[in-house]
Amino acid sequence: MQDQQQQQNGINIEISEEMAEGNYANLAIITHSHAEFVIDFVNVMPGTPKSKVKSRIIFTPQHAKRFMKALTENVQRYEAANGEIKDLEEIQIPLNFGGPAAQA
Repeated sequence: MQDQQQQQNGINIEISEEMAEGNYANLAIITHSHAEFVIDFVNVMPGTPKSKVKSRIIFTPQHAKRFMKALTENVQRYEAANGEIKDLEEIQIPLNFGGPAAQA
C-alpha cells in the first residue's frame, strides 16, 4: 500500500541522454542576492587562459539551504562508507596533471 501511495504522490522525473552524460566541473562560483543564490559550475584547465561556465543553477534561499543540508548529509554517508575526503589544501596536486611540462 505504501508503494501505491508513493506512486500517487511521487514526481515522475525524466532525463535526456545528453543531460545524463553530465558536465565535469572543478570550480563552483557562488553569488547571491536577497532573493536568490546563483551557482556557476566551471571546468578550469591548467594552461588555458579562458574557461566557460558549464552549468548555472539558480536557487531560492530556502532551496539553497535545503541543497546544502542534502549535500552535507550525502558527504557524511560517503565518508562513512569510503573514508574521509581530504580537503584540497591537504593534497598537493601537480599543475600539469601528470603530463609533460609545457614549453614555450
